[in-house]
Amino acid sequence: MKENIKVLSCLLLMSIGAFAQKDKIKEAQSLFDKGNSQDALAILTKTEYLILNASDEDKSDYYFLKGNVLKDLAVKNIDAANNFTLASQSYQDVFLYENESGKFKWTIKANMALKDMKASLVNGAMADFKAEKYKESAEKSYKVYLFDKKDTINLYNAASSSLNAKDFNAAVTYYELLKKINYSGKGVLYFATNKKTKEEDLFISPKARESAIQQGLYEKPRTESVPSKRIEVNNNLAYAYLEKKDYPRAESIYNYVLELDPNYVDAYINLAYLKLQMKKDLADEIASLGTTPAEMKKYDKLNAQKDDIIRSAIPYLKKVLVLEPKNPDATKTLLGVYRSLDMNAEYNALKAGM
Repeated sequence: MKENIKVLSCLLLMSIGAFAQKDKIKEAQSLFDKGNSQDALAILTKTEYLILNASDEDKSDYYFLKGNVLKDLAVKNIDAANNFTLASQSYQDVFLYENESGKFKWTIKANMALKDMKASLVNGAMADFKAEKYKESAEKSYKVYLFDKKDTINLYNAASSSLNAKDFNAAVTYYELLKKINYSGKGVLYFATNKKTKEEDLFISPKARESAIQQGLYEKPRTESVPSKRIEVNNNLAYAYLEKKDYPRAESIYNYVLELDPNYVDAYINLAYLKLQMKKDLADEIASLGTTPAEMKKYDKLNAQKDDIIRSAIPYLKKVLVLEPKNPDATKTLLGVYRSLDMNAEYNALKAGM
């Protein structure tokens, strides 16, 4: 008898919990409909523990509403990148529970919301980039990539924006990911001119463009081939490592770039710059030394290393001038190197040839 009472008590508590959860969902839905998304989210967050024992159908209702609330906050640019991610997770829960129950009440709408979120994030990332809010643009682009990892252009945009933001840690992370997935960026872009705005828009496929043209909305179709970005990805990754003063990795990747293209001028210039940065760091260390016998001995050793490092930049700068004889940066830098090493004959010969 006592066992039966316990069972009845548990069932009663579960029933009360279910009713409470439904009431809270209705309350949150009402607030959301009135535009009070933050208040709606507060209610949903406080009562999420009640959803554990709910039916799959109730769970689906809960997570669909939560996804909508988070999406609305993100669209309003309230912690956009994070709320888009949380919204995506909620919609994924909708798919999970509706698949388990076999009742697909919100699946189609959740799918449409995900596509809409992706478009909003992409547009937001582009707007941030144009406004020179590079860090924000990078975060949004990376969130889009996490939504759809097949659309790797968003990871590339995240890396590029991070480099512009001088967030070299993030740039290294994203460029390393691009290397890992063997990103090339090679492809074809499909453009057409909007008859109303007179601006050229990009289409995801030739079929989508043709459909817009047939509807009379667009004209002047144009197709553009996009070359591989593999060299650019590696060159930018090396630059990010260089800025982080990780000279061995930077040098290794620049050498790989030259394996891909032995005539890539930027890599030679940056390798020379890398050596000069190493020399500068060494000069700073030398300047910090005192005058004790041990420190004077270290001074002589480091000073010799400094000259060797400067000298190692010469072949890279000479190669640039073979490829581009009038390159002003390479010429100016090489003159400075010759002067610092007292290579007067070389200095005068280069100066005379200018």
